[in-house]
Amino acid sequence: MFDTHTHLNVDAFDGMVADVVARAIEAEVTDMAVVGVDVATSRRAVELAGQYPGTLHAVVGIQPNSVAESTDGDFDKIAAMVTEPGVVAVGETGLDCYWDDTPIEDQQTMFDRHIDLCLRTGLPMVIHMRESCDLIIDQLRRRSTLPAGIMHSFTGNADQCRQCLDLGLMISFAGMVTFKKSDDLRSVAAIVPDDRLLVETDCPYLSPEPMRGKRPNEPSRVRYTVQCLAKVRGVSVEALAKQTVENARGIFGLGGGVED
Repeated sequence: MFDTHTHLNVDAFDGMVADVVARAIEAEVTDMAVVGVDVATSRRAVELAGQYPGTLHAVVGIQPNSVAESTDGDFDKIAAMVTEPGVVAVGETGLDCYWDDTPIEDQQTMFDRHIDLCLRTGLPMVIHMRESCDLIIDQLRRRSTLPAGIMHSFTGNADQCRQCLDLGLMISFAGMVTFKKSDDLRSVAAIVPDDRLLVETDCPYLSPEPMRGKRPNEPSRVRYTVQCLAKVRGVSVEALAKQTVENARGIFGLGGGVED
């Protein structure tokens, strides 16, 4: 399995990363993307990718809720990181209308800067969405060219999902799809084409059922999301795991696949 969105670079995992990675590997999670939300966590993601080459992969960026506290020059530091070994994507970027940390206009400006960085480098973008899917779609539609991208921890409806797919985006599901009251989200997960589906934990957040509420969440638990999606889509766990690994390795430019 490939956990496409983790935050092993935050304080919740201080002193625990080695054990967490070991448990993930034991649970057959072979790859994990470590995603930055600001300069410091992006640097830490790069460090971790260097410590666990081929297992941990870095994503560098300034998350929308971090934009207000970012300083002049922070984005230039992110742009300089994209050439570091182990960096596979830019983000997380996007828009957030739930928290009131950053004016939406400032978020949109930073989102555009991340998109431009992706277009210059050929790296995919990892998009944060929270009560903001329509705004994200509108902003992306204003662009004449888009990089490859992932709608991380997707929580939109079926129509929004189809629009994201039309924009060429991958759709990634986290633990929320396993929650007992998430029937609508599971119905959305059922319509995503095989080659556009990804899985993630977003750890240390969003522990899936049956581990809900137990923090920190960690990559080994992505198997519960894989099991849920396999049931929803009427395929074997093994088939869904293999497909999502291939999809993740493809969008992150890692090449290869998984053997039968």
